[in-house]
Amino acid sequence: MSDDCIFCSIVAGEIPSRTVYEDDDVLAFLDANPLAPGHTLVIPKAHHEHVQDMPNDLAADVFAVMQRLVDPVESAAGADGSTVAFNNGEVAGQEVPHTHGHIVPRFDDDGSRPIHSIFGERPDLDDDELDDIAASISERAE
Repeated sequence: MSDDCIFCSIVAGEIPSRTVYEDDDVLAFLDANPLAPGHTLVIPKAHHEHVQDMPNDLAADVFAVMQRLVDPVESAAGADGSTVAFNNGEVAGQEVPHTHGHIVPRFDDDGSRPIHSIFGERPDLDDDELDDIAASISERAE
């Protein structure tokens, strides 16, 4: 737990939440500032700032809960689909430094665009650059 983390305070019961799911390791609740009706956050109860900070088994548990909740969230909101995503780091839009996934219900007429739209112009990478990036990621992932 982190003393200055709002999500840790929610886990500790110090701040109320509209909890939709809870087990020993994972908590899911409605976002207090929703992007759509039913916008749900799924968090590990243990404090981990970034996705890559979580142990593999906990990351698997968090994603399993997200997967389990997609249908209930979409159904409860009467949604046509959902965006399921993590903002990982402040530069990526992570506002609370505690890993959390979003399930955002989407509607045919919501006016929102796909996640690709947040990036604007795409980089123009040639085959050699793509090969170098792929090789570098592969090396680091071993």
